[in-house]
Amino acid sequence: MDLRLAVYELASSNGLDAQKTGQLQELAGFQREPSRLSYWLPRGVAVLGAALLGLGLIFWVAANWEELGRMGRFALLQAVFAASCVGAFCAPKARIPLLLIALLSIGGLFAYFGQTYQTGADPWQLFAVWAVLAMPLCLVARSDVLWTPWMLVLATAAALWMQAQAGHRWRIDSADLGIFVTGWLVVLLACAAMSPLLVRWTGAGPWALRLGLVLATILITGTAISALFSHDLGTPYWAGLGLLAVACALLTTQQLFDVFGLSAVALGLNTLLVGGLARALLSGSGGIGNLVMLGLLAAILLAITVQAILWRTRREAA
Repeated sequence: MDLRLAVYELASSNGLDAQKTGQLQELAGFQREPSRLSYWLPRGVAVLGAALLGLGLIFWVAANWEELGRMGRFALLQAVFAASCVGAFCAPKARIPLLLIALLSIGGLFAYFGQTYQTGADPWQLFAVWAVLAMPLCLVARSDVLWTPWMLVLATAAALWMQAQAGHRWRIDSADLGIFVTGWLVVLLACAAMSPLLVRWTGAGPWALRLGLVLATILITGTAISALFSHDLGTPYWAGLGLLAVACALLTTQQLFDVFGLSAVALGLNTLLVGGLARALLSGSGGIGNLVMLGLLAAILLAITVQAILWRTRREAA
């Protein structure tokens, strides 16, 4: 329970007046500075400043497109990247925000290169190369500050690759099952790399894993649900259902348990199950009775899922 709510409940149950309630709040430390504020505040401000500086660099180059020459733009972007890497090596305390600037400058540099020379490459290649080149920076930083945006870049590359390989269309076809499964597995393997099992080598925290699980769930659920609208029930639906079920089972284990990631994956699994039930109940001459039955089954499924997650969370806490 939240400490503040617990104090209010304690004061109410014991009938404390305003003065004694104030004394109780003082004992609880409500008037004191949070113990870790002095540690996290400067680091948070530094990371925010680095993110704004990196994005501001990209926007500034775009805004001054005509004023800067081609060599000037390349020199600026490369100088920022080099200066960030050198600064991270020379100033270990500022390593993480400086490497974040370097990660963002890689994206700006490749985006400008693609716009300048029009190589004809697919957009997914930009994000894929960006993710590969940024991985050493993430391994050096060993922080979610870099692994989290890296996960976003990688998931974007996977999504654009699936779209390109499927013929630049989002219509789901069973013949493209290998393409979809490959894209899903790329993101899921990246999530596995961010898991506590490999934290000794990656240094990743929980947020990179959580973002990866959310993005993987969105990709899998969106593709699998779209397969339900095909003439025949496509195999991508069953493949997505199976992958999410396996992911849920793995996230309930003691080594990989994470209530945030488990809830996200369970929501995607519920969405697919309800979608499959809707297709089965409403594909024929479904009337109001089938709609009521679908609503009841969806509510029961959601209740069972919530109770299972709560039970697993209490067991982990115990």
